[in-house]
Amino acid sequence: MTQTVHTSTSPGKQMLSEQVYAHLRDAIMRGNHAPRDALKPQDLAKEQGVSLAVVREALVRLVGEGLADRLPNRGFAVPACSDRRWQEVAEARRTIEPVMLRMSIERGDLDWESRVRAAHHRLARTPAYAPEEGEYYSGAWSEAHRVFHRTLLEGCGNPVLLETFDRTWTASELARRWSAHRVPDRDHAGEHRQLEEAALARDADTAAEVLTQHLTQTAAGLTGCALREPAK
Repeated sequence: MTQTVHTSTSPGKQMLSEQVYAHLRDAIMRGNHAPRDALKPQDLAKEQGVSLAVVREALVRLVGEGLADRLPNRGFAVPACSDRRWQEVAEARRTIEPVMLRMSIERGDLDWESRVRAAHHRLARTPAYAPEEGEYYSGAWSEAHRVFHRTLLEGCGNPVLLETFDRTWTASELARRWSAHRVPDRDHAGEHRQLEEAALARDADTAAEVLTQHLTQTAAGLTGCALREPAK
């Protein structure tokens, strides 16, 4: 009788990989690893007390989310804040999201209005920074921020467009945190308030314009940052 050999990843290894991934993702998001910093698998494996295979699996996942680069020599590093990808993602968002917002304003019902108001209230009341989480936006504020922007667009009623938003949001999260850190005086609260007011007033032209400016400022915060990046 032939015995079937199962080669799938063990639950224990999957759990370890998930833990290492979450640790590295949080560390990059908090700014513990600067742009272009090397992410050395051997050092990370020793630091986390896990195998090299577990660390590599976590790093490959980070690469897929745009939070790490795989270098030609098979090493890994935090992306550069001057990388062209951030401007390309911003261009995609400026192209798609104002159109989605117009659709939401046209199609959104009373329930959508209520959810927009609630999401903005949560965002406005959530502290942007937490001392224990480093110098970048806190995890709680970042999630409230994502929910507010997504709720604004959910009234469009198009799941394909919303899936596109989800992908570009994830791809731009790191650049968004870097941008905010480089432009500390930016009035994010005021911009979000304007978005909420225009959307609930059903003023599609103003809402689309405010959103376009909002997205443009985020990308502009990274312009010229190559001059302040450490050399490889």
